[in-house]
Amino acid sequence: MEDVAISVKNVKKDFVLPHEKTTSIKSGIVNIFKHKDKSKETQHALKDVSFDIKRGEFFGILGRNGSGKSTLLKILAEIYQPTSGSVNVHGKLVPFIELGVGFNPELTGRENVYLNGALLGFSKKEIDDRYDDIVAFAELEEFMDQKLKNYSSGMQVRLAFSVATRAEADILLVDEVLAVGDADFQRKCYDYFKSLKKSGKTVVFVTHDMNAVEEYCDRAILINEGQVAFNDKASKTAKEYLKLFNTSETAISEEGQSRWGTGDIRFESISAKNVDENITITFDIKSVTGDYENFVLGFRIADSQGQLVAGGSTLTNLGGKKISLKKGESKKLSISIPEALFGGGTRAIGATIRLADGVTIADDWDAATQFKISKNTSFYPVIVPGELKEEN
Repeated sequence: MEDVAISVKNVKKDFVLPHEKTTSIKSGIVNIFKHKDKSKETQHALKDVSFDIKRGEFFGILGRNGSGKSTLLKILAEIYQPTSGSVNVHGKLVPFIELGVGFNPELTGRENVYLNGALLGFSKKEIDDRYDDIVAFAELEEFMDQKLKNYSSGMQVRLAFSVATRAEADILLVDEVLAVGDADFQRKCYDYFKSLKKSGKTVVFVTHDMNAVEEYCDRAILINEGQVAFNDKASKTAKEYLKLFNTSETAISEEGQSRWGTGDIRFESISAKNVDENITITFDIKSVTGDYENFVLGFRIADSQGQLVAGGSTLTNLGGKKISLKKGESKKLSISIPEALFGGGTRAIGATIRLADGVTIADDWDAATQFKISKNTSFYPVIVPGELKEEN
């Protein structure tokens, strides 16, 4: 257990939801004698949740709204106590959950830095030493002597996040706190998390952003209806999360989980062939339920061990040519890739059609087809560079 940062065992969390408001001593006494089922009910937010997080892991917690993931994070942060079960944390933990708690809107940004730092356990000298770095990271140099009530919500989160990053922590809990920041600041925060990962820190991350999960997380769990529904590599868990939205009447579901989706647009076939030292991949697609445009076609190529060796995706309206589908219409799309990029051996091709909302997977087909290159596996591709330029 020395490599475990957080161990969660059989955690349950119940909330009692009253249905009648007690406004006087009389109504309180009357409610005691009423049938309990009529005056309140119990919400089972978490049901027997168990998992371990290793030291140095960037660990994701995924789930739809109301699934229990934020309740779980607050239990990890000791904001809530579990109804039953246990949570063991090995190391100092800092929650990035309710950033800015304790901020006073009538004080200036500068004064709130010292106030929030004191709540995090910093001495005045420690805050003095860190102050310039905090302000620089938050990019609020011009606003530190303004009252906090004049800050936008994004500016407040940036300041609170910047203060929290200066805490000496082994484990960080993060709950969608970057949603109000702009894209540049979010990237800066994610780069900060990556630096923590390289230094052996543990990050627990709750989010709805599947791109962030696949880019940053090593492993993730999926919480559904208060239970751990899936626990695996981040990319696999992200796919299981997207399957929760697969509710179409035309849904695709094949044995072995090799193909799934809403079925709004389907692959009728996927093929590959060697043509003039290129691999040409052809996708036959068909709209089943409606008219679609701006959908995304993605593909992935894996080796015989199942390891991803290439992949990509493109909006079908890029390059000045819009590809759209009418209901019932079929189209044939193709791409070509130099075969020299792959060396020798057999490669499997999978593909995905994602609708314009960025979430709905119409058709995801693993290992739909394959191709073979009869070359020595020690072959290295020839890369032709652009013009050689002399730098000043």
